[in-house]
Amino acid sequence: MVFGRLFRKKSRDEEAPRRSIASTPANMRVYAVGDVHGRLDLLEDLVGRIKDDVEDSARDKQIKIIFLGDYVDRGMDSRGVLDLLIANPFPDYETIYLKGNHEQAILDFLREPSFGTTWKYYGGLETLHSYGLTDALAATTPEDFEDVAEEFRSILPAEHLKFLSNLPARETVGDFCFVHAGFRPGIPLDRQVEEDMLWIRDSFLSSKHDFGKVIVHGHTPTEAPVLARNRIGIDTGAYMTGVLTALVLEGDEYRFLQTGEAKAKRRRAKAGA
Repeated sequence: MVFGRLFRKKSRDEEAPRRSIASTPANMRVYAVGDVHGRLDLLEDLVGRIKDDVEDSARDKQIKIIFLGDYVDRGMDSRGVLDLLIANPFPDYETIYLKGNHEQAILDFLREPSFGTTWKYYGGLETLHSYGLTDALAATTPEDFEDVAEEFRSILPAEHLKFLSNLPARETVGDFCFVHAGFRPGIPLDRQVEEDMLWIRDSFLSSKHDFGKVIVHGHTPTEAPVLARNRIGIDTGAYMTGVLTALVLEGDEYRFLQTGEAKAKRRRAKAGA
């Protein structure tokens, strides 16, 4: 089902109207996948839905699939999620994996183990548990996490570290720019810093700034996808809600694929979306 067309806001000081409709390049369909957070079951479900969707209606189109980051933490199978992504579930399509703040958290922990005293409160323990580090549950001090990090380094597969260390922060396709968290208003996209792209919230979410592209992002969970003139948010809190969302963009039209579809419909109805 097509939900609508995407319009871009015209700047106040423009003398001539800008192109009013945001779109992808001709003959291309883009799937953007929101925050997975260790939910391998939902990822496998959504991968199947995307493959079926392509088979049903896009065999002759160029397909691009963009994951928006936060593959790990919170859910209970971060290792399984990384195994699946590294194995490439879409070998026939162009697939891009962006970095989220939770991927950066693993790298920060490996570099500075004392960070574990913070990371443990937003999903780090679940990730460590998925690699078999059950003793991490008892770690409380920086010294404890030195030992945990040493063990983690010894069992983290080399291909996992390589994957986590080489994730880009953004991707641009047509009139859309894809990023994990968002961008700092008032700064050109090519001058944005990675910290904002991984972490920003309020100043981006509340802004009506025209970024020059429609920004597709995750990072901030909401009951249903958020559609604004300058951004589309697709983190539907999969690890809590069971609803993992993919935004489908083709030309100037958009729609969504979701796991837990019945639940998602009830939430949209309740929110009046």
